[in-house]
Amino acid sequence: MVGGQRMNCISLQYVRYEHFRFIIQNLTDMKFAICNETFGDWHLSDALHLAKSVGYTGWEVAPFMLADNIHDFDSRARTEYRKQVESAGFEIIGLHWLLAKTEGFYLTSADSSVRMATANYLGELAQLCSDLGGDVMVLGSPQQRNVPQGQSMQSAMECAADVLRSLGPDLERTGVRVAVEPLGREEGNFLNHAADARELIDLVDHPHVQLHLDVKAMSDEGQPIEQIIKDNAEQMIHFHANDPNRQGPGMGEVDFEPIFRALKEIDYQGWTSVEVFDYTPGVETLVETSMQNMLSVLEVIQR
Repeated sequence: MVGGQRMNCISLQYVRYEHFRFIIQNLTDMKFAICNETFGDWHLSDALHLAKSVGYTGWEVAPFMLADNIHDFDSRARTEYRKQVESAGFEIIGLHWLLAKTEGFYLTSADSSVRMATANYLGELAQLCSDLGGDVMVLGSPQQRNVPQGQSMQSAMECAADVLRSLGPDLERTGVRVAVEPLGREEGNFLNHAADARELIDLVDHPHVQLHLDVKAMSDEGQPIEQIIKDNAEQMIHFHANDPNRQGPGMGEVDFEPIFRALKEIDYQGWTSVEVFDYTPGVETLVETSMQNMLSVLEVIQR
């Protein structure tokens, strides 16, 4: 009886996954990615297998998941990692959590030597991103950009712009783009709104520095998420799907139907990447339920 129940479970799972693939292939041109830290200490091959079976085709990388120090992740390791991910049917789309778990780097520092060190490190990450086959780096990392006490917001903006201007040649050389990420007030005090990120982008004035939008962060802005998307359509090059409860899309109270309608309306061509912060539901639940919820919304939109 137990064996029969297991077979039924596997059969139902297969049917569900085939349904996911049918929707992706026939009802949408949206590209779905997932962030690698979602899988914690899973073996890479197991993580890729689960994500692929559900329908993800993009792989977004947090550098600290590769090595404690990116200098230890040499050219051979980069080639092998990229080969394994691509062989599993994925595209490595880029990096995020750029400055997390690092020391000595700070985006808004008034110390020019710290800013230069930060720009140099981001340049090294641009090379890592390119080596892995990616072309976008999401610049969030709130703990390395919050405005220090006593520093004005305008000074913080100018310091951050200085770092990103210094990074420009590395972005041009590698073909990598920085996607500046607004974050909600619970994360920090710098770039809390899309308009703030746009101000920084305008200060930098470089075609490789554009905008990233995140559902969890936009939920803190006080205006409809779909309107924020429409207002920033020309600058947005990357998108994170999640919920203010820190879990996956559709796993909280946010209604994703108007969000996905807005993405369709602006003809968004980038990746929709699932990023979660609360892993208590378990890896399988987060990975599968996030995709199921997104595709359920797309089914409604296509009717």
